[in-house]
Amino acid sequence: MKTVLITGAAGFLGSHLSDRFIAEGFKVIGVDNLLTGDTDNIAHLFGNPNFKFVHHDITEYNFFAEDIDYILHFASPASPIDYLKLPIQTLKVGSLGTHKILGLAKEKGARYLLASTSEVYGDPLIHPQTEDYWGNVNPVGSRGVYDEAKRFSEAMTMAYHQYHGVETRIIRIFNTYGPRMRLHDGRAIPNFIRQALKGEPVTVYGDGSQTRSVCYVDDLVEGIYRLLMSDEVNPVNIGNPSELTMLDLAKEIIELTGSDSKIVFEDLPQDDPKIRQPDITRAKEILGWSPKVDRKEGLEKTIADFRKRLS
Repeated sequence: MKTVLITGAAGFLGSHLSDRFIAEGFKVIGVDNLLTGDTDNIAHLFGNPNFKFVHHDITEYNFFAEDIDYILHFASPASPIDYLKLPIQTLKVGSLGTHKILGLAKEKGARYLLASTSEVYGDPLIHPQTEDYWGNVNPVGSRGVYDEAKRFSEAMTMAYHQYHGVETRIIRIFNTYGPRMRLHDGRAIPNFIRQALKGEPVTVYGDGSQTRSVCYVDDLVEGIYRLLMSDEVNPVNIGNPSELTMLDLAKEIIELTGSDSKIVFEDLPQDDPKIRQPDITRAKEILGWSPKVDRKEGLEKTIADFRKRLS
């Protein structure tokens, strides 16, 4: 039985990955310092003999006695509300944490996959975004702590591959949603759903014309799994290219929740990207991957999860 170590395992994506690898017959070591993660997300795995949870900060020294075949590095605050409140921790987990986890991969002879992000493209000047686009990031802006942490972690990952021969994979994740997102995550979909279900005004930033392309978590997890098992070393975008404005998304969620909420507009945050859409040609060609879950279906599942937790 092979073993996979997942950093950030108690987070939204980490918990869904833990489920997938358990289902695929792996042993899973889940590591999280619970800065933004929550053990509620993985509580259902605690009795499973193939799951082990380690409460640990990966920016500190790591020791694991087990043989490890795969490492997925998903530890990081990932929402603007988090990394604006935790700027140093965000930079540390992307730099020191990435360095230490790559060192562990080297020591164990493990294949390593980095969770990077579409935020490496910043406020993009090309549309849609392809993997060979270098991005338009403000390194000293408020979002720079996250964007540059991920850009550094990509560079460090590639250096370990080229210099130490570590088997590495890099995924650039575009906006993803689904059950287990934090109720007060601060990102658009959790905000809209929570506000709509509570009958509060739904907050849209700017005039709502900025776009995102949102991918359901099950589709993302499938893309991650395929990339890990592939031979592709260069970054690969995984996301749903179906683009829509934030205003349209807010209206859609109000309708799906059956809410009477009204939309209110607030100022756009600094350096908020105006457009975001993945070019997934590489994922289609190399991994045979494309998203399958319709947005309405995905949102309905997410709304049901939020409704249950809010009640």
